Formats: sequence, structure tokens, C-alpha cells
Amino acid sequence: MKSSTDISCFHAMFVNGKFCKDAKLAKADEFYFSGLHIRKNTSNIFGSTVTPVNVAQMPGLHTLGISMVRIDYAPNGGLNPPHTHPRASEILVVLEGTLHVSFITSNPDNRLISKVLYPGDVFVFPYNIGNTYAVAFAGLSSENPGVITIANAVFGSNPSINADILAKAFNLDRKMVKNLQSEF
Repeated sequence: MKSSTDISCFHAMFVNGKFCKDAKLAKADEFYFSGLHIRKNTSNIFGSTVTPVNVAQMPGLHTLGISMVRIDYAPNGGLNPPHTHPRASEILVVLEGTLHVSFITSNPDNRLISKVLYPGDVFVFPYNIGNTYAVAFAGLSSENPGVITIANAVFGSNPSINADILAKAFNLDRKMVKNLQSEF
């Protein structure tokens, strides 16, 4: 007869912020996601929408070290704003449209590397320069890659970063910094 406290609970492992599940209890739906074929609404300030498929949407990814996203871009300038993934590397493939992609190398060079991509091309950080919708998929080297959108993090932190510090760091007028912070 089992006690009310099942002994298997004492053997659970906590990895990357989530409990590991006994493989014998796994279900097919934990390794399944549907919907990446559907174009998302891009009528927002950036003209893009990211649909993630990470461990939050697909629990079976836990400890596999992979995830992906679909990115939809509005015509004529839709963009995924500058960002980083603190726990992952990223690779992107264009399925539809024409995207301008770029990234900046690390300090001290801070060199811009960019290219125009067409369907089937692979790169990172795109901007839609075409007059049609664009779609890309990105693979990430973590089941929980995280995302830090640069402007949100710098000007929209909670609590706010001191405006005098940001003014000095970005060589901006303090009033301009306060205005930027009010946008977030």
C-alpha cells in the first residue's frame, strides 16, 4: 500500500527552473505544437509578431536545449527590434519575403554586419525591406532562450535607470532620456 506521500516525489530533479518528469509518464502532446503555419497580426508599433515554441509552449523540450520561433513581418518596414538572447545562440531562415538582416559584433569593434536575404537564405536579426509580408523561422540553442529587447531594457526598466546615468552613457540630453523613458 502506498503512503499519501509517494516516494517518487523525493526523486524528482529540478533542472533549468523546471521539474523533470519521469519518462514513463510522458505524453505525445507534451512534444507537440500546432499553429506555426498561421500568419500573425503585425499591426503593432514594430510591425512584427514573434510566435515562440519553447519549453513553456512545448514541455517536452525540457532539457533538450532547443526551441524555435516564427516571426511575421508587416510589409514596408516591419522589424523585430534589436535584442539579445541571454541563454541561446540563434539562426534564422527566411521562408517568404525579403529581409534586411544585421548584427553588431562585440566590443571594442562594434562592427555592423548586414545582408539582404530571400526565401531559403539563413542569417540573424531581420528587417522587412520588401512591400509584401515576410515570414522567417529562427532556431535557438536553448529550450528557454529568454529575450532582452534593448530599448525596453534600457529605457523601460523597473525601477527606472537614473536618467543622468543614461544621458551620460548615450551622450543624450537628460530631457531626451526622460522622454524616451516615458514611452515605455
